[in-house]
Amino acid sequence: MAIQKVGVLGCGLMGSGIAQVCGTAGFDVTVLEVEQKLLDKGFAGIEKSLAKFAERPVDKGGITAEQKTAIRARLKGTTNQADLANCDIIIEAIIENVLQKKEMYAAIDSIVKKDAIFASNTSSISIMELATAIRRPERFVGLHFFNPVPLMKLVEVVRTIATSNDVYETAYEFAKKLGKVPVRTSDKTGFIVNRLLVPYLLDAIRAYEEGVGSIEDIDNAMKLGCGYPMGPFTLLDLVGLDTTYYITHVMYDEFKERRFASPPLLKRMVMAGWYGRKSGRGFYDYSDPEKPRANEL
Repeated sequence: MAIQKVGVLGCGLMGSGIAQVCGTAGFDVTVLEVEQKLLDKGFAGIEKSLAKFAERPVDKGGITAEQKTAIRARLKGTTNQADLANCDIIIEAIIENVLQKKEMYAAIDSIVKKDAIFASNTSSISIMELATAIRRPERFVGLHFFNPVPLMKLVEVVRTIATSNDVYETAYEFAKKLGKVPVRTSDKTGFIVNRLLVPYLLDAIRAYEEGVGSIEDIDNAMKLGCGYPMGPFTLLDLVGLDTTYYITHVMYDEFKERRFASPPLLKRMVMAGWYGRKSGRGFYDYSDPEKPRANEL
């Protein structure tokens, strides 16, 4: 099937980014949110992101003023589920909570047309479990984008045991049309990236707990010793400590291995409301966002 109209569930950081890249690729996009103020916030973020691209030279990935206007015209926000009826693919990017995701899919299952593809941007939850919320699990895939979506090239395309061949290949080609580099993976919790990344991040926290090094020294060691663009604590603050903490529960429940279990410090930071950049405090203090200062924990 040819995908022309895209529905995005959620207009937060990931949802708005997915909507933006779909609009940039020439697709008409309808973004669903539960409240108008959440749409306004998400679309304000899209406007800001597009403005940055408009400041760049076109030969370096920038866009013209005309292109910016055209992209914005392809994006529509709504609080009415019925507006998703004609979408060819639905990409869910709401809170990383299995029950809320399944409730959303169940609510729109009878609204979305029969040959539409359902996709989830989840980073850790079983795609097959989410697919049980609709009556056509063969039309369900995972499309895991990475933050920030307009800049990160990777998309993990996740196939379940029930996903049909044509749906999977259509989703894979769709990711390529967005200008992304898709990788094929199966429905194993964490997929490829988080299966390898999460234990590394948790080991960094354990190393700090055990006095191996300071937050800044561990970050600098991994940047300069391994060539990583940022250290594990900077990355944890960017991803969100609450998000990471939730992922550890999902992965530990699946594998029952210590390497996926949350270290005590992570749990206590989440309980304190220290989520990282989005809350202003995590492993670093972001009172001055331009000059984060490592916290003494």
